[in-house]
Order: sequence, then structure tokens, then C-alpha cells
Amino acid sequence: MEHFDVATARAEIARLRPLIDELITRRADAAELAAAQERGAPTALGGVPEFKAAQARLDEIVTEIQDAGVELKGLAPLLLDFPSEFDGVPVLLCWLEGDPDINWYHRRDLGFAGRRRLD
Repeated sequence: MEHFDVATARAEIARLRPLIDELITRRADAAELAAAQERGAPTALGGVPEFKAAQARLDEIVTEIQDAGVELKGLAPLLLDFPSEFDGVPVLLCWLEGDPDINWYHRRDLGFAGRRRLD
């Protein structure tokens, strides 16, 4: 398992930013296309082929993020965890969609509810 320190996690989130931005856009497109299919109403984004293409691209992006050693914990909102360790304690450096940078962490056993601000 990949381990990140704060600096490498921040560098990785910066490197992944174009993929993150695309994931957020594709996620919204897929949601709109799915809703249009359920209503049977057309959308400017297209139909079934475009929906399937959006889903396929989302899967590719998720795989690419996970291949970088990042744990994807939520898709809407996007929640990314970077495995780390503080003083021998397993933690996850935590980035939530909308955060400007990685400024939070939580112990692995506590989850999101145990989030604390990085010093």
C-alpha cells in the first residue's frame, strides 16, 4: 500500500486535479443523462450512448485515481483519502470536494467523523 506524507499527498492532489475536475463534470453529465432516460425526455447531452460513454469514462478516472494509491471513499461529494501514518498510528489524509487543499486527516479506525485539521 502506498503511503503519503503531507507534502506528497498535496503534490498528488495537484497532479490529479485535471482528472478530479473531469470526474466532477462527467458525474454531473451522467446524472443528467440518467434522469433524462428515466423521464423519457431528451437532453442536450444526448441519450443512451452518451450515458454509457460517461459511465465508462468515470470508471476509467476512478481506476486511475486508485492506481495512484489514493482511496476513493465517496463519489458525490468526491472524497479522497491518502494513506499515511503519524507517530506510528495509521491515518488517512483527507480531501473532500470543495477543499482547496489537503488540510484534514483522521485515524483509519475513526473514519470521516474523526477528521481533524492538520497542524
